[in-house]
Amino acid sequence: MRVFAFSRLLAPAIVWAGVVVAAQAGESHWRFDFGPGMGVHGYQKVLPDAAYSNEAGYGFEPGAVVHGVMRNRHALRGDFITGDGPFLFSVAVPEGDYRVTITFGDAAGVSESTVKAESRRLMLERVTTRKGGFAIRSFVVNVRYAQLAPPPPTAPGGTQVRLNDREQGSFTWDDKLTLAFSGSAPKIDAMEIERVEVSRVFLLGDSTVTDQRAEPYASWGQMLPRFFGPDIAIANYAESGETLKSFMTSLRLDKVLSEVRPGDWVLIQFGHNDEKAQWPQTYAPAETTYRAYLRTYIAEARRLGANPVLVTPVQRRTFDADGHIVNSHGAYPDAVRAVAAEEGVPLIDLHAISTTLYEAWGVERAPLAFALGPEGRDPTHHSDFGAYELARCVVQAMQDLSLPLAHHLLPGLAHFDPAHPDKPEDISL
Repeated sequence: MRVFAFSRLLAPAIVWAGVVVAAQAGESHWRFDFGPGMGVHGYQKVLPDAAYSNEAGYGFEPGAVVHGVMRNRHALRGDFITGDGPFLFSVAVPEGDYRVTITFGDAAGVSESTVKAESRRLMLERVTTRKGGFAIRSFVVNVRYAQLAPPPPTAPGGTQVRLNDREQGSFTWDDKLTLAFSGSAPKIDAMEIERVEVSRVFLLGDSTVTDQRAEPYASWGQMLPRFFGPDIAIANYAESGETLKSFMTSLRLDKVLSEVRPGDWVLIQFGHNDEKAQWPQTYAPAETTYRAYLRTYIAEARRLGANPVLVTPVQRRTFDADGHIVNSHGAYPDAVRAVAAEEGVPLIDLHAISTTLYEAWGVERAPLAFALGPEGRDPTHHSDFGAYELARCVVQAMQDLSLPLAHHLLPGLAHFDPAHPDKPEDISL
């Protein structure tokens, strides 16, 4: 066995759409062969010292030690890349959807790999191979830019989504497809990336839905891709602090509508911030403007031939003395239910489902589903475990509603009962 190790503790590359993408504008298919062995025709050889650069348009992101291991001379499967802890690999690609197919395994050992994309979207969970075995898995990643097509002369509008400070420099809005590899023994042999046109599921919402960029925070939206097959893209446009009003004024809704195609799905979950009367510019009373904005979102999705789905706001962890969850959202969940019924829109009642979920864990264990754990005072934002369980709730609701969207779920998913959820020790991401 030959092992090659290189540190990726380098200065981050500064990348912008007009630089790398222009050089790759004609490309729609990339193939990479990882490891120090002989290269394979038609594949770009990737050695462990391949730091991402504008010129190359691919490479490892800074922050980890990456190893190349050679077992034998077998094409593609005779060598692989692994790392001391999680490591990230990026490829400069145009905006769009990409089917990623990865070969995992080790000709002389076992492997276990988890894959996340962009800002920690869970794509593959614990792909394992036995000694000498290999596995090939595929998934679809949605890549987007903040740019909008300029409006016609004299027409109102903007040319870019108004990103907040938290989003600056994130993998969500850059011009790369970024994959993060982790697990007890991640071993990556080869990768193929192909631009595809598939149906999309757009997620519109707030911090409980968004692709949270840093531990210990996570959301159900960024866990959702793990449950879908490689024939559909999850496009998560949710962002922390957003409301129905601000999602429009920041041009996020404009960006979504510019990407929506007939047959796509649009899941809409707001309420946590809309209910804040202390935020005068975005406050929307449940009985009036909140409902009106929901109807506007529904109408805009339908105008473009998409399928809107309303989602009630997930509960906060607010237990009473008897161990029952107290509704902290006032009239907002009922407002969502009423609009869904009036408009004939499918409803995922995550407010009711999460109540059952939290009460099943109880006062003592429920904090483990939240970002700051038992010692924290944040009753709103979730840990990896809590986000994963809520994503399972959303998936089960899709199945219970018999939504055509459920046909895109991975086959063989076990039924999930929020009254009998997983234990925290059973989920490791």
